[in-house]
Amino acid sequence: MKEPIQFARRLVDAIEDKHGQDIILMDIHGQCQFADYFVICSGDSERQLGAILDAIQETAVKEFHLSPRHIEGRPETGWALLDFDDVIVHVFAPPRRRYYNLEALWKEAPILLRMQ
Repeated sequence: MKEPIQFARRLVDAIEDKHGQDIILMDIHGQCQFADYFVICSGDSERQLGAILDAIQETAVKEFHLSPRHIEGRPETGWALLDFDDVIVHVFAPPRRRYYNLEALWKEAPILLRMQ
């Protein structure tokens, strides 16, 4: 991936297009070695979570010719992760997001973008 930040920002746009909520782009490269950026968002329903995940994958494939290296979780569990190596996307139902509280866990990482 040439410019992970451009890829991450485009995924944020795709999430916003599907009305994802509380979207955060975090720069984690100074805190870990396995990725440069986290994109974190929430969706209100299983259906919306599925639409967000589909939009992320469609954008990655069509615009960047990338597929996730690894996918964990499913919309029906209220949590999913898409690993694109340098960019990791976390899609949560609000209760799961509060439970995992990634923003607090990675509190040292700068937040580059927050969309409410």
